[in-house]
Order: sequence, then structure tokens, then C-alpha cells
Amino acid sequence: MNQELYQYYILYRTHRTELRKDISHNLAEEYSRLGLSPEERMTRRFELLCKEETPSIHPFEKIVFLRTVRRQPDIFTEEEWNEIKNKHYIHELGYVSNLSLNFETALHTGLLAMKEEANEFGKRAIDAVIGLSDRYLELAKELGRADLVDVLTRVPRYSARNFREALQFFRILHYSLWLEGDYHNTVGRFDQYMFPFFQKDMEAGVYTKDSALDLLEDFFISFNKDSDLYVGVQQGDNGQSMVLGGRLEDGSDGFNDLSELCLLASHNVKLIDPKINLRVNKNTPLEVYEKGTELTKVGLGFPQYSNDDVVIDGLCKLGYDYKDAVNYVVAACWEFIIPKCGNDIANIGALNFPRILDGVIRKDLPAGKSFEELMADFKAAITVECDRIRESIHDVWFIPSPFLDLLRDGKRYNNFGIHGCGIASAADALAAVKEYVFERKEVTAERLISALDTDYANDPELLHLLRFEAPKMGTDDDRADGMATELMDAFADALAGKKNCLGGNWRAGTGTAMYYLWHARDLSATADGRRAGEPFGTNYSPNLFTKIPGPLTDIESFTKQHLERTINGGPLTLEFAASIFKKPENSRKVAMLIRHFVARGGHQLQLNAVNPDAMRDAQKHPENYQQLVVRIWGWSAYFVELDKEFQDHVLARQEYEV
Repeated sequence: MNQELYQYYILYRTHRTELRKDISHNLAEEYSRLGLSPEERMTRRFELLCKEETPSIHPFEKIVFLRTVRRQPDIFTEEEWNEIKNKHYIHELGYVSNLSLNFETALHTGLLAMKEEANEFGKRAIDAVIGLSDRYLELAKELGRADLVDVLTRVPRYSARNFREALQFFRILHYSLWLEGDYHNTVGRFDQYMFPFFQKDMEAGVYTKDSALDLLEDFFISFNKDSDLYVGVQQGDNGQSMVLGGRLEDGSDGFNDLSELCLLASHNVKLIDPKINLRVNKNTPLEVYEKGTELTKVGLGFPQYSNDDVVIDGLCKLGYDYKDAVNYVVAACWEFIIPKCGNDIANIGALNFPRILDGVIRKDLPAGKSFEELMADFKAAITVECDRIRESIHDVWFIPSPFLDLLRDGKRYNNFGIHGCGIASAADALAAVKEYVFERKEVTAERLISALDTDYANDPELLHLLRFEAPKMGTDDDRADGMATELMDAFADALAGKKNCLGGNWRAGTGTAMYYLWHARDLSATADGRRAGEPFGTNYSPNLFTKIPGPLTDIESFTKQHLERTINGGPLTLEFAASIFKKPENSRKVAMLIRHFVARGGHQLQLNAVNPDAMRDAQKHPENYQQLVVRIWGWSAYFVELDKEFQDHVLARQEYEV
């Protein structure tokens, strides 16, 4: 790895103080006064930002383009935004996000050829990008960088001829998407669309493995130059997700030499971006899992694994064509999306299972209803909540994205995804109520509800019983695991056959995003022994206080359900003590554990190597741990840059040995 480049952009971040600037244009007022259309506003701003950017080339970098303007000025006034929101449903910030675009065609075509088919706004966006590229070209000439002059004379005007040109072309496209205002820009099946360029150069002897790796490491660093400017709940939540391997349309396996080199590059640079996702299946060789585990050891929280055997089948059942489903990629975190032609909004809502169940328990137990009646009412309440979410989302509107539109082949899929938050908490609560209220009759309805109302303050015995002795997901207990199956099926049933306002389907999922904190903050104590305000487990994972014998029982618990029905995404997360990897044989054990998860029919898995002592010390002395990385939910971040509630949640997760 190029240490000078790493120190400049990552370690000391010198470029942030030397090159960054603000622009003071009040575009919203100007555009409003002129009565410009949204398309015109976006195009004008993009043209302005391309002109305002200051080309910068570090002496040692091979992949260039750097953001120097700190922020994009708004294009709508507050009054205009209020009017838009009165007429439409606005998702998040209103900009297009979380898509996987057609980089492949652009790399093989060039922007000038694409311009011939573009509309007026697309043509102007292309001209703006080429104009900025030409300014980089001129700077390269001034600096005597003949290598960059050769690359930038070719791309992005024309198709890439080799691996380096393809990487630089991608960087320009990716950079331009962020500059336009689009966010959570994913990388897609990088090792598939880049492989022809890589293979051609390797066969021609242009690169050795070491020199190709050096170039790839430079490329990986480029994802991190501007990431502090990217949109997210916390820095790191920026969606730069890269997918490697996976089944190809003809049924063969896509893991190739470039896939392996990407794992090695990520291992070497040890950066939070790009976030690596490995697609695997029941026939994936153990050595692939071993290569992935070598990256897990670094402590970045990836690769994340997705099981083609479950995901592809689940997507096909949701209405995706096989040729599209087989090419699925991972969105910003873990949602499954379709590259090139997908227009899904995979995170449009979230269901709070523990809150729904709490309401049913408080109503049904005093009424003397049976457990079967309580379960039926819970399932009905899930449907009611799904209907409420669906009906609240109508007339979805996004700010136009002229440059992004150049990189997609229509909008074939317009499905919406809903997260299922607190699955383990709700399943555990159901199992506890059935066990102690209905079957053993050791806990009366009055006692349970009184304890919930007082946060167990007056009943520590019941708190201990429900928290530590009741059935729990993660312990391979069919009583709790079966409840999860029922509630997840009810979730899928509530959305099955329903259409959204764009004519697409609804997708149930096992992810939580930030809702494992947000949904739990104002929720009172629940019947699983969770106390008021305590967070849920992240995504599809056990309660934080569950005492789990080991990772194997965790896997057994979370692979019994009909996961192909809740295929919006959301992984089981396993935390391993970083110290276990000091023994070489443990890497193979972890690899075998991942393979077992896939064989069991798990849909998605992420593993973290954590050092709680280092994290606790980092809370006291953040200056000593600037590069300490942890996995949050579907993304990784520098620990010291996180809010304390995110730090504490990571510390509270159980760490395993093997």
C-alpha cells in the first residue's frame, strides 16, 4: 500500500484542511425567482459544482478526483419543499439513493457515445463531467504526470481500454453521482463488470499480481477521500457496498481472481470503504470462506455473506425475472436489489414487533383470552400495522437526477421494502408468555402487566425469570424459534399480493437499520425481560442480554424460519473475540461455521472481530484509536466517530469463541 497516499488522505486527512471550500450561492432563491423546473435546477447546480471543483492530484496517486466543495446548496426554498411534501411522499432526503447502476455499459461505451442518446439535461451533465475531467487533464500535464495524461485523454470521453482506465472511469462516475446529490451509491458486482479489463491486462503481462494489487489499493483509498461529506445516519453509513462472487446466469460460480484480489486489497488498506459483500451458496469451496475470514480477522466487520440458494429463489417468488434475480447485489447495508434496471425503495418503512405485541398482551391477557387467541390477535395487529404503513406511502416523488438516469436501463422493478425490527425480542416475549402464563401458570396476567408498567422495579424475581430463564432465540430453543417463524410468516402474509403506488410489490425483511435504537428508546418494558429503553438486537439477531452457549446455537436458531419469504435482507450478526484469531486453526473453524450457516439455509450473515477492552479505552482516549473500526448494522465506521449510544450497543453484543 502507498503509505504517502494513506497518510495524506486517511491518517492525517491533510486534504480536508488544505483544499476544502464553501460556495455561498443562494441557488434556491434564484431558481425559485426564475421559475425553473426541478430538472433544470438539478442540471444547473451540477454544472456549477463541476466548475467550482478545484482539481487536485497527489504526487503518488494513480486514481484521481477529489471533492473540494463541502456541500451542495439547496435547490428548493423551504416554502417550495413544504408544497412538494403536501402533495407527495418524500423518502428520506428526497434524492435518489440505494440503487445499483449500469457502470458496465458506460465503461465499454464512453460518455460521448452515451451523450448521443441522452436528453437535454443528460447531455449537459455529460458536458459538465467532461469539462471537469479536462481540467484534471490539464493539471496532469502541468505536473508532468504522463501516466494520468494518457488515462484522462481517453476516459471518460471514450470507452476504457484497460484496467486502470476502467478504474479511473468508475471513480469519475461514482464521484459525479455524489456531486449531483444522489447518495448511498453502491458499487454492484464489481468483480464481474471489471473482470474483462483486469483479465486482458493480466494475460498481456501489463501487471503482476503485486502491481495490480497496488493499483487496486489506490482505487480502494479513493472511496474514503470524500466519505466525510457523504449522507448517512453516522459517518460510514454511506452505502459504498461492493459485491463479489456469486452465481452467474449460466449457473457457474463468479468468484474469480479479481474477487480474491479485492479481498486482499481490503485486508491491506483496512478502510471502512468499500464495504465487501460475498455471495456464496451450498457449493462454495471452503477456501473461499477461509479467504473471507482472513478479511474478518482485520476487524472491519466484513465481508458480509449472502446465500444465493435462498436469496435468488426468494426474489423470483417476489416477481423478479431469474436473469435479474441471479445478478442481485446488496444495497447500502444489506437489502437485496437489482442492478441496472431496479428502482426499488428497499428501506421505506419499519415494523416494530415488540411494540405491536406489547399492545396485544396488555389488551388480551386481562380479557382472559387464550394463547391461541392472543397469537391470532398479534398476527392481525401485524397486518393492521403493515396496512397503516402501506397506506401512508403514496405519490412517491424524487428530485430528478439527470446524471444518474444516464446509468440505468429503465425502472423495471419498483418494489418497496419494510424492515422487521425486534424479531428476537417479540419471539422471546411470546415464548415466555406461553410458557409461564398459559402452560405453567406460574405468572398471572396481573403480575406481568404490573411488572411491565413499573419496569420490573417491584418484581426482580420476574425480571430474572423472563430475562435469563425463559426460552430465547439464539439458544436453539424451538419454543422461541418457532414463535419467530410464526411472526415472520405473518409479516410476509400481511404484504403478500399488495401493490404500492408505483405498481410494485411489498417486501418483508429481517433488517432493522437504526431502528434497533430508535424503536426501543420510548418503548416500555417488554415481556421478554427487556427493560424500558433498552435497545433491541441489531437486525436478525438475539436480544443483547441473552446468554448464548456459542455461535452454533445462534445459527441453529436463526436458520429455522422461512427466510425466502422475508427476503428484503437483514443479517444474523455474530461477534467474535479478536483474540481467537491468534490461533491459525480458528480461522478454518470460523470458515466452517459460515459454511454451516449457508448449508442450513441462512440468508445473510455478518461477522465481527471485536476487542471490547480497546473500545472501552477508546471511549476514554479517542485520540489513540482513530483507525479502530467496528460494524454497526449494515455498515462499518470508525469507533471514535460514532455517537456513544452506537458505541455502547457494539460493546453490549455477546462475543463468541470457537
